[in-house]
Amino acid sequence: MKKSLRSTRSSQIQTDFWSAVQNGIAEDGGLYIPKDWQNKQLNVETLPDSYLQIAHAVLSCFTDELDPQTLTSFLHQAYDGRFEAEDVVALKPLGSDYLLELYHGPTAAFKDIALSLLPLFLNEAAARQENPAQTLILTATSGDTGKAALEGFKDRSGCELLVFYPDQRVSEIQQRQMLTSEGKNVGVCAVRGDFDDAQSAVKRCFADPQLSAELQAHHIRLSSANSINIGRLVPQIVYYFWAYRKLRRQGVLKTGQCLNFSVPTGNFGDILAGYYAKQMGLPVGKLIVASNANNILTEFFTTGRYDCQRKLVKTTSPSMDILISSNLERLLAHESAPDDGSVSLYMEQLKQNGWYQIEPSLLAKLQRQFACGDCLDDQAAETIRQVYAQTAQILDPHTAVGVHVLRQLRQKGEVQDPCVILATASCYKFSRDVHEALFGHCDLDEWSAMEQLSARTGLPIPTALQGLHEKSIRHTDKIEKDAIVDYVRQKVQVMKHD
Repeated sequence: MKKSLRSTRSSQIQTDFWSAVQNGIAEDGGLYIPKDWQNKQLNVETLPDSYLQIAHAVLSCFTDELDPQTLTSFLHQAYDGRFEAEDVVALKPLGSDYLLELYHGPTAAFKDIALSLLPLFLNEAAARQENPAQTLILTATSGDTGKAALEGFKDRSGCELLVFYPDQRVSEIQQRQMLTSEGKNVGVCAVRGDFDDAQSAVKRCFADPQLSAELQAHHIRLSSANSINIGRLVPQIVYYFWAYRKLRRQGVLKTGQCLNFSVPTGNFGDILAGYYAKQMGLPVGKLIVASNANNILTEFFTTGRYDCQRKLVKTTSPSMDILISSNLERLLAHESAPDDGSVSLYMEQLKQNGWYQIEPSLLAKLQRQFACGDCLDDQAAETIRQVYAQTAQILDPHTAVGVHVLRQLRQKGEVQDPCVILATASCYKFSRDVHEALFGHCDLDEWSAMEQLSARTGLPIPTALQGLHEKSIRHTDKIEKDAIVDYVRQKVQVMKHD
């Protein structure tokens, strides 16, 4: 099997795509990245038009030795009849720019696009093992990944899924989606802490030698459904190419013209997919890092200092309430190559001191490709109001962050070419905040706000969210942030006896 991937922390640690999907992270704690882009080049001018055809072209560059017919089957299984958009995603004009609607899947968030495919990738990875083990998938979520993973993996044979979310730090609707999830092989647990606590604890599970020994003894393998897993990340490259092709067909873009993308981001996975699209030949201008009040990435792309020694702010865009942006490590590894030691040093400094500072030359390279900005809650609310008044389109708070930051940069003259804003979730996942942004303060709960928002705007509630309030709670576990390893160990004992 071709070893097409390497660890971010050592070019000596290499593996194939399927082993990387199976294992989640590298043995040295790094993340897997493509070794080179030379054999992954696509000509956007000759790509087909449909989403599934573009997905086939993109994913063929990564899915080592998978025959084309099997990949086609995977794509049809993942997307046929499961998305309400005509072609999986949709592109809508917003003034001179465009909204790329990524939330028409089974849980009304962009995570559905990758997490509809990842279970199929994991099944394929397991089938390629000589003695396939049962897979235990650990996932930390800041809001949307959890439900998308629960929907994608429910009742799939050969795997168990545990989702950890920060208690009281997701929207009520996001929480309800997770706690009502069905499936004999899935579990959900609240963590008393923030997303970074949950994510760091999940990573500790992968590094815990005692847990590793117990898993091996029971013939269980750990994996992840977070974007630290390369199999979760690469399907997100597809919609960058799709958006470009759509605008080329409409005559908005000329041959070779660059297109900007504004991406609301916390963990840096969605925007890294855009960077990967650019490495594969997509004419990308600026990738705009749009942050909320937790603006650690704004500071990093401005000063080169990554400093998570600060209090996490709870915002109306909770899926971005993150201080440890895992996928930034991948970007640093690509842009630092062939220097093998710098990323390991940065990650060790972050672990020991809570911050690191990159070299000025590296910062300059990043600033040529990325722009950045941040948006407070009141600015997001005002953006929601303005966009609705001007276009009748309703943004969720995360997408509003992307629009606001783009407008900031346009005023500064930093962005000229057309821009696509990634719309990451349905406004109904944050009904009360959106209702207040449009119509002023209200005393409605989330469910009444959802109904009122639909009644006052005429926008249908997504099928994924209809009747959610009436569903029974199925998951009630809650633990301290330092108890995840022990909690997983207990679940392993249950798996052993099932």
